[in-house]
Amino acid sequence: MTQFSIVVPTLNEAGNIDLLLTRLSALNFAPDSFEVIFVDDGSTDGTPDKVRAWRNQSNVHLIERREKPDLTAAILTGIAAAKSDVIVVMDANLSHPPEQLPAIVTPVLNGNCDVVIGSRYVAGGSTENWPLYRQLLSRAGSWIARPLCDVNDATSGFFAFRRELAASISNHTRGYKILLELLMVNQGKLRVMEVPICFRDRAQGSFKLSLSHQQAYVQRLITLAGGTATLNTAGRFAAVGLFGALIDAVVFQWMISRDAGLALAHFISFFVAAVTNYTFNSKWSFREHHAGYLKWHQFGRFLTVGALALLLRGGVLALLVYVWHIPPLLAIFPAIVATAAVNYLGSAFYVFPSEKDLPSLDIRWRTAAIGIVLFAILLRLVYFGLAQLIPDETYYWQYAQHMDLSFYDHPPMVAWLIWFGTAVVGNNEFGVRIGALLCGSITLGYLYALAQNLYDKSTAMRTLLLLAILPLGFGSGLLMTPDAPLVAAWAATLYYMERALVAGQRTAWLGMGIAFGAGLLSKYTIGLLGIAALVFVILDPTARRWMKSFHPYLAALLALLLFSPVIIWNYENDWSSFVFQSNQLLTDHHEFAVHFLIFHILVLLTPIGFAAALLALFSNKPSGDRPFERRRQLFVQIFTGVPLCIFFAISTFETPRVHWTGPIWLAVLPAIAWMIGQTDQVSAFARRIQASWRLTIISCIFVYAFVLHYVVLGIPGVPYHMFTEHYFWRETAGEIKQIAAEVRHQTGQEPIIVGMSKWSVASALYFYTHGDDPLDIRSRNMFGDSGAMYEYWLPSQEAADRPIIQVGMKRRHLEKTRKKNDINHMLNHPGPIEYRVIERYGTPVRRVYYRISQGFKGVS
Repeated sequence: MTQFSIVVPTLNEAGNIDLLLTRLSALNFAPDSFEVIFVDDGSTDGTPDKVRAWRNQSNVHLIERREKPDLTAAILTGIAAAKSDVIVVMDANLSHPPEQLPAIVTPVLNGNCDVVIGSRYVAGGSTENWPLYRQLLSRAGSWIARPLCDVNDATSGFFAFRRELAASISNHTRGYKILLELLMVNQGKLRVMEVPICFRDRAQGSFKLSLSHQQAYVQRLITLAGGTATLNTAGRFAAVGLFGALIDAVVFQWMISRDAGLALAHFISFFVAAVTNYTFNSKWSFREHHAGYLKWHQFGRFLTVGALALLLRGGVLALLVYVWHIPPLLAIFPAIVATAAVNYLGSAFYVFPSEKDLPSLDIRWRTAAIGIVLFAILLRLVYFGLAQLIPDETYYWQYAQHMDLSFYDHPPMVAWLIWFGTAVVGNNEFGVRIGALLCGSITLGYLYALAQNLYDKSTAMRTLLLLAILPLGFGSGLLMTPDAPLVAAWAATLYYMERALVAGQRTAWLGMGIAFGAGLLSKYTIGLLGIAALVFVILDPTARRWMKSFHPYLAALLALLLFSPVIIWNYENDWSSFVFQSNQLLTDHHEFAVHFLIFHILVLLTPIGFAAALLALFSNKPSGDRPFERRRQLFVQIFTGVPLCIFFAISTFETPRVHWTGPIWLAVLPAIAWMIGQTDQVSAFARRIQASWRLTIISCIFVYAFVLHYVVLGIPGVPYHMFTEHYFWRETAGEIKQIAAEVRHQTGQEPIIVGMSKWSVASALYFYTHGDDPLDIRSRNMFGDSGAMYEYWLPSQEAADRPIIQVGMKRRHLEKTRKKNDINHMLNHPGPIEYRVIERYGTPVRRVYYRISQGFKGVS
């Protein structure tokens, strides 16, 4: 009885046939237990005659195709002729070692696997005698497929599978990698195993892989992912794009010549070109994917993609004009080119997607995750160095100018990262924020690994999508505050805690100690994870055994060792940082603020995200009785619920900050991502949440792009009101420098600039005036009020006969300190409170209030 069939496609392999069949015959299989089907694609070297010479062997068969040579078509022909239910595909050139056949076919014969792959790219696998360019081509083919299928070697030509799976492959499929087709068409339904093989270059014959094969592979991969990106559509899209770019540039030049402003000119020119492009793309470029008439939902998608490309283009344009000082009439061309890819890929996958080969829901989510995460990263990179620093960032930049073991209100990690970034890039916005980019990358990596360990690869990719679009993830990866390293350390600690407490890996305790220690150097909030870990160990019988092991205590000791700089600094400064944090909780002033906490959570997670989190925490029952599923659910509940309960308790007597609860939702993101992909036994409420995610994702990414464009280049028709007090410090600092120059000219003395806030005004002014002619800038602690770290950097409150320029965001800030002390009696001849309107590119953006006095008497 034939147990399995070996399908061998051939094209000019005459020199390898005899040796291949000899080695197959030498295997420990009965001759009647398998058959070898050669499918020849028009060989001209006598390959069919070589096969016929073995016709005395009843298990060797030959099929000669007369159609155009095609590897996938040849394999499908062989499968159709096979007598067994298990198929093995291998090359005839002896690159695939026949001796590995038992290891590959046996798991399928036993029913343990649906597909077994002879893999070059798992432990024990290798390639021999391949030139570098072939290795690079093969690696690249595997790498670009890995996000969409769950194997390391999707381009392998040596694999076994159950014959029934081939029924899902279209007979019209063409290409040279049928394995990729098999895996993606049956995504999520297969038990797959990879067996290491040593792939050797052919001894005889010629290498047949060409550029056209690679192009066909990439094109088929895109089609299987749901896209319509082909050389044909790309060529037509490029032609339409060139015509649209010409219209774009002409309209832009006309608008600029009439002093329309950079933002208005590029908005109008883009929309004129976009309407033209849509008309031609729908009627010509993607005509086979268009109904021939206007579809409003399709046009809406086109506008969405166009708006995102437009907002990204604004950043590119601002970078070229304001940073690289390229004239706008020239900068518009690279700006158009830079965003053409966004338009094309958005059109191919979102506006005009493939409807004939509609991929599974799982593949569509993976494709969306790849596109949106990459767009979010690109958005950050473009705007990182353009958007001005918020006052918090300038304050932490001040940390890096006064490096120490720790600081009064925060541990030192944020200062170390800013010091590193500015040392490499310079004291500019990008240099300050490069640490946030690094931390964001670490968060992505650890959260992906955590989600994959708890669930699967598809869930991990959707988790990255959620992290990229939810405010808690996008904000921490954009702004350089203590929350950026805290979120990274939190994700790393969660990963190692899951490996230790759920998976039982002893070595994970070492990683947990390092991650937890790094978190303590970032923000004390990470201590809540220690409490959650203790609760988990108490509640989970399996994890309880760790209480008798030395590993947790070694991890705690390692974390304490990493935290020692903070301890030393506090010891040298009367434990002031610990006292400050304690006083925040033990203050006499209590205010019930649970409603504020809930509102902040809605901001960080979005309403849909909050509803999904509640559903994941309280309604996400394990799908079976297996212990791992119950422990996984307990892990998510404890490491989210315990910190959340503590924050709720704190908010009953103290008003929380909007970012406080951000990191605690990292533990539940994988559970939310898992629920997004569920289709069976889902409640009506859960289905409504699933359906709402698409709009939430688009809305979030659009809001981020809109806000970044707004603060960098402006939005035509939208006035600057939202950031009147707390933003645009570069322009404000320029105005203050001008006021200081006027006072210097009038008095002949260098004035003292006093920022009338705890630290934000002084820090923002100092960052944007720290060049060749820095100003003497102090904080309000000069008048006896709290100034945070300024009390350490500039503690003097002695009298001064130099002019004093008070600067504030509001008029009342200049009249009294936070302690309600009237400061008029501390000043010599205080002048009236005045203000100046700050303009940006000729547009009013905010006011700054100031008062000039002739001197300072000192604090009474």
